[in-house]
Amino acid sequence: MTDDEDDFRIETRAIHAGQEPDPETGALMTPIYANSTYAQDAPGEHRGYEYSRTGNPTRTDLEENLASLEGGEYGRCFSSGMGAINTVLNLLESGDHVVAGDDVYGGTHRIFTRVYEKYDVAFDFVDTTDHDAVREAMREETALVWVETPTNPLMNVNDIAALADVAHEGGALCAVDNTFATPYLQRPLEFGADVVCHSLTKYLGGHSDVVGGALITDDAELDERFGFYQNSVGATPGPFDCFLVLRGTKTLPVRMDRHCDNARELARWLDDHPAVDRVYYPGLESHPQHDLAAAQMDDFGGMLSFELDGTLEQASEVVETTEVFALAESLGGVESLIEQPAAMTHAAIPREERRAAGLTDGLIRVSVGVEHVEDLKADLERALDAATN
Repeated sequence: MTDDEDDFRIETRAIHAGQEPDPETGALMTPIYANSTYAQDAPGEHRGYEYSRTGNPTRTDLEENLASLEGGEYGRCFSSGMGAINTVLNLLESGDHVVAGDDVYGGTHRIFTRVYEKYDVAFDFVDTTDHDAVREAMREETALVWVETPTNPLMNVNDIAALADVAHEGGALCAVDNTFATPYLQRPLEFGADVVCHSLTKYLGGHSDVVGGALITDDAELDERFGFYQNSVGATPGPFDCFLVLRGTKTLPVRMDRHCDNARELARWLDDHPAVDRVYYPGLESHPQHDLAAAQMDDFGGMLSFELDGTLEQASEVVETTEVFALAESLGGVESLIEQPAAMTHAAIPREERRAAGLTDGLIRVSVGVEHVEDLKADLERALDAATN
């Protein structure tokens, strides 16, 4: 695209940003540069690439594409979402302190508490919808405020601008995990966040066939540090993985429109179902942060959670009985998935902490795919009927 690519709407940038037809062949899709090393013109004189851990042309195109979608200047890609999170944590030093939400993804909680606490990094997990609680948790040594929105799996919506202000008032960075929303629905840099994190495995890849992560920022110094850790630690994606995500971002807008439509209708249907006690979905007017979600997001996403007025065993029977919904971890693919966070994605969090945050043993999380919504309703109806009768 031209230097004025920011003038194009996101649907156009999803297809074209960071990508030009191959100058030799005219190929529209970015080639898969399956190289480990590159010829140099003289010792230390190369044509932009020297070793693929340090940089790869396929990866460069993806990084530029993702930065454009988020409205950021710089992008860095990693071999997983956890690799991206680890790179943010590499910014910390012994004695630093982090404030994070009390219902973050289980893998995030695990790396915080079981990896970085042993390096004398302290963490406080608080209700990030309560800005006073976040402000009270801040210390002189707080270096980072970690935000998910919507959160995984309780679908709480956090006010990015307000939390960025709290972080900056305390001299800390604000990092936002934007995996659930994607840049099609929400762009945290616009609200003052310093760093945006993604699991590319989810909606940006979109087809359950690739694992990856990304960090996007407007800060050149931060990007330089991310690049140093990207190269030094080596958690970088291969060129084929980058190619798959580039293929995925091209269809992100049309997929997200269908995910959102299906999730909205399914949430309303579940909310009226006699066997369902509670539905967590920002698109419902009953959601406590519905108005914030409507202001901060362009739509409400494809993720929802719900609870039955019953037992752990009853919820397990639901997730084991569905046929269209696959019982599986992960999310964001074209196919619908269902899971029980307490036993699967969030099992690493101690039960007492899960329950204190409102994550009950019987909570069911759903990644709503792009199938026909009536088939999704019928599948859940059969499973709910089997579990409650």
